[in-house]
Amino acid sequence: MTDTRALTFPCDFPLKIMGRAAPDFDSLVVAIVRRHVGSVREGAISVRASRGGNYVAVTVTVQADSQDQLDALYRELSSHERILMVL
Repeated sequence: MTDTRALTFPCDFPLKIMGRAAPDFDSLVVAIVRRHVGSVREGAISVRASRGGNYVAVTVTVQADSQDQLDALYRELSSHERILMVL
């Protein structure tokens, strides 16, 4: 049986990171992402506030080089106290 979830690296990989709305939330997310992937391409970041404005979702599409890199990035994002969810 073939694992259809396997990724071929390098690849573009979108991450959606959610947290409480704050003026610096997107900067926090991008700083963490850059520690793992280096630079983030222009146009690779989008920010969307919730309907009530209490939460924000930051989507960052990164150039992933390995599963280990993505795992480390997910671990750091998920463990941050201001980040509520990473998809």
